[in-house]
Amino acid sequence: MVSNQEDEQIVVDATNCIAGRLCSKVSKLLLSGKRVNIVNAEKAMLSGDRYMTIRQYKEHLEINSVTNPIHGPFHPRRPDTLLTKMVRGMIPLRKPGGLKAFKHLRVYIGIPEELSSKEKQSFDDVKITKNPSYYMTIADISKQIGWKALEGENTI
Repeated sequence: MVSNQEDEQIVVDATNCIAGRLCSKVSKLLLSGKRVNIVNAEKAMLSGDRYMTIRQYKEHLEINSVTNPIHGPFHPRRPDTLLTKMVRGMIPLRKPGGLKAFKHLRVYIGIPEELSSKEKQSFDDVKITKNPSYYMTIADISKQIGWKALEGENTI
């Protein structure tokens, strides 16, 4: 029998939320047994110096296998996979509870049709506090490191 708490599905809107704070809130929800869907992943914000952040992401892309680059590591470039990787770093994957919690996470670019009718939740303490020009979106970073949005994907 599945408990009511495990069956609960939460839809979180990432628009104008600071990505790290959002991911820490989402990881807590996942570890408490809830299923979490993050929508509008490309509209999540990163704070900090724009050029330094882009340079750090580009330097991270240069890390590869010594013997053969096709063996990995594989670096995410899409906004949804970047947020998934952030949440993954905040969950203990080597423990059975952490692995089970991580499987309950879904991150989407835009809002899929099946989730458009559901109520979207956002956290007040993860919203940006300054003018949006002080931040950059995950989509901006993704475009700088090689992501090309497909025609079907909703972008900014």
